[in-house]
Amino acid sequence: MWAYRLTAPYRFDRIEVPEPDPDGLRDGQVLLRFLAAGVCGSDLPGFRGTQGRLPGDTGVSTCEIPGFPIHEIAGEVIASRHPQHHPGDRVVGWASGFDGLQARVTADGDGLARYDAALEPRHAVALQPLACVLYAVEQLGDLTGRRVAVIGQGSIGLLFSYVAKAAGAAHVTGVDPVDRELVGKEFGVDTVVRATSDRWIRHLGADDRADVVIEAVGHQVATLNHAIEATAFGGTVFYFGVPDDDSYPINMRAMLRNNLTLKSGVTLDRRRMLARADAFAREHSDLLTRYLTHTFGADEAQAAFELACRPAPERIKIAIVG
Repeated sequence: MWAYRLTAPYRFDRIEVPEPDPDGLRDGQVLLRFLAAGVCGSDLPGFRGTQGRLPGDTGVSTCEIPGFPIHEIAGEVIASRHPQHHPGDRVVGWASGFDGLQARVTADGDGLARYDAALEPRHAVALQPLACVLYAVEQLGDLTGRRVAVIGQGSIGLLFSYVAKAAGAAHVTGVDPVDRELVGKEFGVDTVVRATSDRWIRHLGADDRADVVIEAVGHQVATLNHAIEATAFGGTVFYFGVPDDDSYPINMRAMLRNNLTLKSGVTLDRRRMLARADAFAREHSDLLTRYLTHTFGADEAQAAFELACRPAPERIKIAIVG
């Protein structure tokens, strides 16, 4: 079967690997036929050759892992040892081995759920990041009437903006060095700021600070402190981005004097959240079509990742389809 393998920084090679044996599934596992994958910002350090913090990324031997680093996957169940999944089901969720860029994917069934059959796989795969954002917003509590700022207006940040507005936020500010003036308005952003976060916070007055600031950038240290500085007294900072370092220095003086709360965490209750994402997408019927801006075939994975690495105002979500 086909699979992609990283053989050097910024280089995928298409290779042939043996098909997984359905009889080799462990309890709880599901074997999928690849239908679609989503390119996530957390996939890009591996593509660039930088050691990240994804499972399986040793920084040394990732080229030995077929399918790495894709984890957003939509597929058809071929075989299952999970009670909720059956052959023929179309499911979306996590490629638990971060090895989703191959014709057959073995995944943990607890990280998969069926989706609306009316959705094309290229749109359905976006339910995985939507599930992550919905779970994070759950942790923030009631956003009704609150001021929310989202640092980073890539594919995850725009989802945060949209979900925060749908959850009743009174005002959403989106901050990104890429020009998001047009797409920001479509995703619920009231104030679109084209700037790096350090420049943005320099011009914030006391009354401009948000009740909730979401760091949706990741892969760098400084932006977390920028989020802390941008948060109003008694507010909450949510760190969503993937950390590439084990330790992040933070401004504890600002945390203490402003009575701030810092939250973070991975997505739990994955099957529940995928079902909630499916329901949310039905309620907001044009969201996924607006969200997906670029689709590549399975023979174009290299081009898909190259586009994902380039700042582009018109690009939001990229899907790869089988």
